[in-house]
This record gives sequence, C-alpha cells and structure tokens, in this order.
Amino acid sequence: MALNAVEQVAEQVHADDFGVLEEKIYRTIEMYKAARQAQAVAERDAQRVRQQVAQQHRHKKPRRNLCDCASHRRKRKKMQHHG
Repeated sequence: MALNAVEQVAEQVHADDFGVLEEKIYRTIEMYKAARQAQAVAERDAQRVRQQVAQQHRHKKPRRNLCDCASHRRKRKKMQHHG
C-alpha cells in the first residue's frame, strides 16, 4: 500500500513538472510570436520612413546655406562702399 502511494506521488510530481514545462514552452512561443510581430511592424515603419525621406529629398529644392547668403551680402556691401 505504501509503495502504491509513493508511485502515485511520483507520477503526480512528474505530471506537475511536465505541466510547468509545458506552460513555459507556451509562454516562450507567445513571446516569440509577439517579438516577430513587433519586428515586422518596426520593419514596415522603417521602410515607410525611408520612403518619406527619399520623397522629401526628391522634392526638396536646393537652398543656399544661410552662412553663404550672409557672406555674399557682406561682399556686396564691401564692393558697393569701395566701388
């Protein structure tokens, strides 16, 4: 009778260990799925931003640097005063 009780307890421990392991596996799978989904979203967002930047770059008109404009004004004023 005691041996039978020990075997039942041993089977229960193994079943509990299996249940814990199984739960960990399911949680790991769900975390993996969530990470893959987040990665896919991040990749789509990055692609969209790259496209927006490329589009803005194509439509952007070349502008003079503000420093260059100020430098040209100073040169022009010098020439007007000396010329």
